[in-house]
Order: sequence, then structure tokens, then C-alpha cells
Amino acid sequence: MVDFEDMRLFVRAVTDGSLSAAGRALGLSPAAASKRLNRLEQSLGVRLLQRSSRRLALTEEGTIYFERAQAIIADVDDANSAVGLRQIEVRGQLHVSASVDMGRQYVGPIAADFAAGHAALTLRLTNSDAVLDLFEHGVDVAVRGGTMTDSRLVSRLLTSNFRVLCASPAYLARRGHPRTIEDLQQHDCLMLHRPGHGILPWIVQTAEGPRPLRMDASITCDNGDLMRALAVAGHGLAFKSAWDIAEDVRAGRLVPLKGDVILPDAHIYAIYPSRCYLPARIRLFVDHLQHALQQRERDVLDSVRNAMT
Repeated sequence: MVDFEDMRLFVRAVTDGSLSAAGRALGLSPAAASKRLNRLEQSLGVRLLQRSSRRLALTEEGTIYFERAQAIIADVDDANSAVGLRQIEVRGQLHVSASVDMGRQYVGPIAADFAAGHAALTLRLTNSDAVLDLFEHGVDVAVRGGTMTDSRLVSRLLTSNFRVLCASPAYLARRGHPRTIEDLQQHDCLMLHRPGHGILPWIVQTAEGPRPLRMDASITCDNGDLMRALAVAGHGLAFKSAWDIAEDVRAGRLVPLKGDVILPDAHIYAIYPSRCYLPARIRLFVDHLQHALQQRERDVLDSVRNAMT
């Protein structure tokens, strides 16, 4: 029978790129780590790693086993966390990144509440509409909408979300309600741009799937919160997350538009570097954040859906 700790050593060795380093992290000498890996391979009856003094290389069987073992360990760690981590003191620095709108309205206050319950924790918040490299900027958790493209990262669904076109009542009274993609060409469009990426297109749903819609922008900015404020002030149409505009919709400052333009969902995820060996501060914060957002989900999304015209 396979020893679970032997499996954990194997996964750690692949992740770290070194059997001896994995052994040290788990409190094993190089000789003991090598013995454990040999025992795992003997139990399975296959060679998992080709080992030399300089590098490790997965065999074909090792690649298959690594993917399954990594998922198993993550599931076991999650189960242990559910009953055990709440007894552990949360300490160290927690660096959380979110978009400007989402960070200001939700993530920042929720993270501050979490930190208030853990005296040994230091909280660092980064609000930016740029997609930060988590490794380069030392980010523990990023909150993002839409799909993830970096295969090095792990995502966890926090809450449902969708994007809408919206404008102020004054703008719509002056310019009318766009109903089709062709109608949009006749309107003032507020667009987001990112350094190095240019103006970000709006994404619409077609029979062939999602496709970018590149509009002539009347105003561009690199800050979603500023773009929302410009829309409230009547300067044009904006393409925004339902979470970002829910308060403005409830207050009558913005009107979400329905029409014939179908927009794909853009659910909100917590993104972090790895599920394995995740510090308690990250695991517990993501649990806390998910719970807090899901408590508000129905109220936020229904308020926008019900106001769509």
C-alpha cells in the first residue's frame, strides 16, 4: 500500500525540482528521502522519476501519477483545513490584489475585517486594474473576474458575476438606448486601457462563442473606478461588472442595459500560486472572502438584473 507521506514527498520533489530540498522541507535527510521515493516506486511497480545529481525528470508514468497525486493531496489538505486550521494562529504578511472597483467596495473591507480578527497578521492591499504577476509582485491572493490564462496558478470560484453595458439616466435620455451592436457605434464609449495592452475590447457572445468588440472610444482610462464615475457623470456607455455597479444601480445613478447584445459571464475567482503547502493565512482568508461575497451575491446580482432595460 502507498504511504501518503511518500506521495507528498514525491509531489514536493517535483514541485521543488529537487528531492533533497523536498526532504529537508519535510524534515528528512537526503538518504531518508531517497529511501522513501524508492519505496513509493516499489509499491506502485513503476519508475516515477529519472534522477541524476543535477536534475529530476518525470517519466511518462510519473507525469500521470503527479497530476493525480497533486489533486489528492490538495483535497486532503482542504479536508484537514476545514477542521484544523481554525485552531492555528494566523501570522505573517498577507498580500491581496484586486481591481480598483472590486478592491474598494468589497475585497478591501472584507480583508480588513479578516485581519482585525488575527492580531499577528499584517495586511497589504494592492488595488490595480493591471493584471499583476503574482510571483514578481509577491501577491498571495489576487481577486479577478473572467478566465485564467496563467497555467502556473490555481483558481477558486468565489462568486457568480456578469458584465453589463450601463449608462446614466441623463445620458440615455439624451442619446437613447442602444439595442444592437450596430447601435453602439453611434454612442460615446468609455474604454479601459492597460499599459502594454492598449484599449481593452468589450466581449460579446455570438453563435461562434465570445468575441472581442473593438469600439471607437470617446474617453479611455486605466482605472475602472474612474470609468464608472465618468459613466455616472453622463459621459458615455461603460462595460462593467455587475458587482462594480450594484450600488449605483440601486441608487439610480446608473442603468444596466439589456437590448440584443449578449455578454458572457465573468465570474470572480481567487487566484493564488499553488494549492500545495498553502499557508494558513491564505487558506483561511480565501474561505472568509468566499463566504462574505456569497452572502451578498443574490442581493448584488438581482439588483442589477431587475433594473436591466
